[in-house]
Amino acid sequence: MVASYLNLCTTEFLEKIEKAWAGLKNCTLCPRECAVDRTAGELGFCRTGLLPYVASFGPHPGEEAPLRGKVGSGTIFFCGCNLRCEYCQNYDTSQLMLGRKVSLSELGDIMLRIQEYGCPNVNLVSPSHIIPQILASLYWAKSRGLKIPLVYNTGGYDSLKSLRLLEAVVDIYMPDMKYQDSEVAARLSKAGDYPKVNREAIKEMHSQVSDLEIDEDGTAKKGLLVRHLVLPQYLASTAEAAKFLAQEISTDTFVNIMGQYYPAHRAREHEDISKPVRRRTVRKAKQEAKDAGLWRIYI
Repeated sequence: MVASYLNLCTTEFLEKIEKAWAGLKNCTLCPRECAVDRTAGELGFCRTGLLPYVASFGPHPGEEAPLRGKVGSGTIFFCGCNLRCEYCQNYDTSQLMLGRKVSLSELGDIMLRIQEYGCPNVNLVSPSHIIPQILASLYWAKSRGLKIPLVYNTGGYDSLKSLRLLEAVVDIYMPDMKYQDSEVAARLSKAGDYPKVNREAIKEMHSQVSDLEIDEDGTAKKGLLVRHLVLPQYLASTAEAAKFLAQEISTDTFVNIMGQYYPAHRAREHEDISKPVRRRTVRKAKQEAKDAGLWRIYI
């Protein structure tokens, strides 16, 4: 599989990096628009200054089958996040920043090591707040032989301005679609505008890469894969999310309706999410997705 970024000419690639890097001076890279000077080490909501933090990296056998290949998806878990999910299962890295600061060349080296492992892709986990750094590191790695596709694995709270810098760079977009209710989004992730931002982001992602394409070996080549975590008490509004995907994106949207919720981090402080999700709630969510017209529902 040929990665999209291999087709970018040097001039266009460098222009993308320059535009993205300029956004760090008065940071508006994500919908938070903190306006801090990250080039001077100032920290905004994501708690990340100029250089990225990496928590871990390597082949990950737990991702969806089309991403795994034979050895696992080549995940890079970044620290920091532009959301504050009360139930975050990775809060030690997303909020406590338990990881290692790396230079841009080190991040590029990590991408190359992932390719050496035999992974079918580089899977960037929680990348929304470090797009300039990723682009610069990718350019460095490309010049040294990186050629596998790029997966943008995001919480789904992304700005259109930043996503447009990733056009012709990212091969597979994998956003979360967490909420359809603004009050729930504000209470559980400190992002009341999440539903609106998330819908606009998914539309942009789909316009760039279209529906998920899978080759004869069962490996994803390009396209959109949406993750939807089922929450207790139907707080994720699956029926509404599925209706949006079927009617405004595509009935061929590849969707993972995830039933793995458990009360992590501060979840037990909220009565309605203080217990694991019930199986019947998950079954109902999957049926709602089918009723909306979606059929590529990952099992």
